[in-house]
Amino acid sequence: MKLRQYVDTLGTPGTANGDANKWPMHDELLTFPGEDEVTRLTRSVTRCMGRLEQALQRQRRFASEVSHELRNPIAALRVRLEEAQLHPGQTRMDDLIEHALADVDRLEAIVTDLLLLSRIEATGSESRSNGARMPEAVDLAELVTSESCRRVDRLGSKLKLAPGVIVMGIRNELVRVLTNLLDNAQRHAVREVEVEVSRNGHSAELIVSDDGDGIAEVDRKRIFERFVRLDASWQRDRNGTGLGLAIAREIAQVHHGTIEAGRSVSGGARFVLRLPLADHLALSGQALLYDRANGSR
Repeated sequence: MKLRQYVDTLGTPGTANGDANKWPMHDELLTFPGEDEVTRLTRSVTRCMGRLEQALQRQRRFASEVSHELRNPIAALRVRLEEAQLHPGQTRMDDLIEHALADVDRLEAIVTDLLLLSRIEATGSESRSNGARMPEAVDLAELVTSESCRRVDRLGSKLKLAPGVIVMGIRNELVRVLTNLLDNAQRHAVREVEVEVSRNGHSAELIVSDDGDGIAEVDRKRIFERFVRLDASWQRDRNGTGLGLAIAREIAQVHHGTIEAGRSVSGGARFVLRLPLADHLALSGQALLYDRANGSR
């Protein structure tokens, strides 16, 4: 077998040959004057090894972050239980149980979000792994209206919803993105939260804005990383997992979309979720249904 044909059969570790996640070997096997196939293969393998090393570093960093996040509630729970054991006569059982349950709730929230994030990353779909529905046509205005009516929030949400903005996706996952963005806005808003749905070219836009302190420009990409919580967020919600926006970003990506943070008109935060419109998705040949059914991203 020729070396070029051999390289073409290589896929990423953990995937079958020919999978949609396959590294773009063809783009890397560029021909330069004086190079033979062995040289091109060596360069390609070197780049692949570099990617593997980066992936391992991310995995180690993620494991360290998870350990740190889980250690805090476990340590708090242990301290309370040990104090109760040492001083049983001075322990109020109702107070001990209340604090212990709070620590367990935080642990459960972190583990639940980690499982969701891992499912989305591993298969491109939370719902594929638990037998839920495949992608369907979702009216974003209807979704926002429905979910807003179910919520009991500190502040009411001002809705600006264009009708007939349809995307293809897993409804439960899109609801999760909206919920995470609304929760974030409610934590920071002073008087108002605004939700918009509109068309922008071939994309649908779901925008959630608030009139809070806003997000510094230097932090607008970093907040989508796992376990990143800005000082203001930590002060307002010490029970948050720090995974909400990371989950939102992963869901946006597997729906062929993007999410970004910016500044609202009132100076607060403005999150924009962009997804391909259903009619454009069909015309452009981006087979979301096929991708999700086969676990590709």
